[in-house]
Amino acid sequence: MLLPNRHLVADLLARYRAWERLVLADPLDDTVRGRFEDVAYTLCVLMGQRTAREAIWQAEAYLRRIRPVPIFPDLPKTAVPAVRD
Repeated sequence: MLLPNRHLVADLLARYRAWERLVLADPLDDTVRGRFEDVAYTLCVLMGQRTAREAIWQAEAYLRRIRPVPIFPDLPKTAVPAVRD
């Protein structure tokens, strides 16, 4: 299974939360609601879920379990050459 780019997932989550706050502040604004629904739909498609709630849960779980990959996985940290300016 292909995994989405973690930066894209994090960006979509941040956008979702921002639009969610705006919708809660003014629930009758159709433009804000439309943008919010667009971001929610994109998050659902990206995470392969049917509802925004499930997509958010999956995205948060995905971001929690990703760890940075070391550049030299076989070498101890003391053996990695230092980068000089």
